[in-house]
Amino acid sequence: MLLIGMFDSPFVRRVAISMKLLDIKFEHANWSIGKDFDQIRKYNPLGRVPTLVLDDDEALFESAAILDYLDERAGTRALLPREGIARRQSLKIMATATGAAEKGVLTVYERAFRPLEKRHQPWVDRCHTQVHGALQEIEKICAQCGAGQWLVGHSMSQADITVSCVFTFLSDVLQLNESNAPYPVLREYVKRCEALPEFKTTYLPFFVPNS
Repeated sequence: MLLIGMFDSPFVRRVAISMKLLDIKFEHANWSIGKDFDQIRKYNPLGRVPTLVLDDDEALFESAAILDYLDERAGTRALLPREGIARRQSLKIMATATGAAEKGVLTVYERAFRPLEKRHQPWVDRCHTQVHGALQEIEKICAQCGAGQWLVGHSMSQADITVSCVFTFLSDVLQLNESNAPYPVLREYVKRCEALPEFKTTYLPFFVPNS
């Protein structure tokens, strides 16, 4: 299988980490949606990442769809609970995290693709408000779980992977630190996840364009 996309994307990265945890072998195409757009479109007409090309050349788009395929393949080792309140909790946490990531991406696009005179600061401020609203919610969830625990259940799940990838991405993109983003419980929880080999080997700092 071929995983297309750079690991500085939290969406690509959560797929890569999941595949490593599930011991699913893959090759990695470290292609950028900027300079490699036309190459990516050969596999995905939208030119978006992540894209996962299966061994039979079928291409899967969007991280949620790819993760669903990986869980189906993994069977009882699936990283997302199959049913019940654990599944609903996981999906809610993941939606909160990915929503924050999308707002972070929009702030990058505002700086990277829009001329300075056309940038709209109220829109950027609104995105930041949404990001921090999501992080505050996840901070509460982490605090309720307690130190050394996972977000849902007694083992690492897709909720943990997604939250960690998103917080690390947002820390790079928005230059979050302990003074401007005091989320102590979330920060320690993500530090624990990022210490794992599957996370270490897929980390790529996000390049923040100049303002």
